[in-house]
Amino acid sequence: MHRFLASFLLGAFMTAVLSIAWLSAAAQASPTLNGDSTAGSALPPPPAGKSTVLGGEIREVNPVLDQLTLKVFGGNSVKILFDARTKVYLDGKKMSLLDLHPENHASVQTVLDGNNIFAVSIHMLSQSPQGECQGQVVSYNPDSGELTVSSVLSREPVRLRVPENTPVSRKGQAAFASEASGASDLRAGALVAVDFHSDGKGHAVASHIDILATPGSAFVFSGRISRLNLANGTLVLVNGQDDRSYEVFFDPAHLPALKQLHEGDNVTVTASFTGARYMVSSIHTY
Repeated sequence: MHRFLASFLLGAFMTAVLSIAWLSAAAQASPTLNGDSTAGSALPPPPAGKSTVLGGEIREVNPVLDQLTLKVFGGNSVKILFDARTKVYLDGKKMSLLDLHPENHASVQTVLDGNNIFAVSIHMLSQSPQGECQGQVVSYNPDSGELTVSSVLSREPVRLRVPENTPVSRKGQAAFASEASGASDLRAGALVAVDFHSDGKGHAVASHIDILATPGSAFVFSGRISRLNLANGTLVLVNGQDDRSYEVFFDPAHLPALKQLHEGDNVTVTASFTGARYMVSSIHTY
């Protein structure tokens, strides 16, 4: 009996020692366990792509799913993923992911990771946060100053208030950007990028608006064809000026020369933005 008891106690002691050693090694290897979001140099870099800043109020933090819910000012709630690569700040001071709490006001630098929204950095602020909204104008009421924008990051349109003195300017290709701009460009179908801040009551107030395209405006793209579909009249071109991909549409019956093109060819495309798509009016190889 004494031998059995001694063997049992020895086995329990060894199990505890091994468990402590395993937890210690795991904590050193895992930035999540040790609470250091800057550790884990072996982690892959954050997803690449153009980032967008979403401003709003954190409504929920789920550390199990590595997910937070942000109520975007002027819009609905969106779910944003985070992990050890996400940097967290409070009024510019670096903090831990464990410091994320509901009701914190935050500006979240996001990037699309497939179909998910990933937080590159989270800036919690004592003052009203700022944000960005990129998308297409659904409607604009000059009397009330209410602008409604359909954004790729939100399932519902974002509503913003546009004060009378809000700067509005065209941005992009020289021919388009050189034309005078104003609130008249905020018509349905226009592509816009809006910087905004909160009015302290949960509403978004535009501080600057860039007009990226308006219905009827012409654009010239030069670059390599990355995808070509003659059956449905679409091609995707990587524009050499900004290294962005543009999907343009064409009518094969009116542009028979397109039948001689192949993926990888370098072309110059003149297209008109209809408010829904870019339609090709001419195309030349080079």
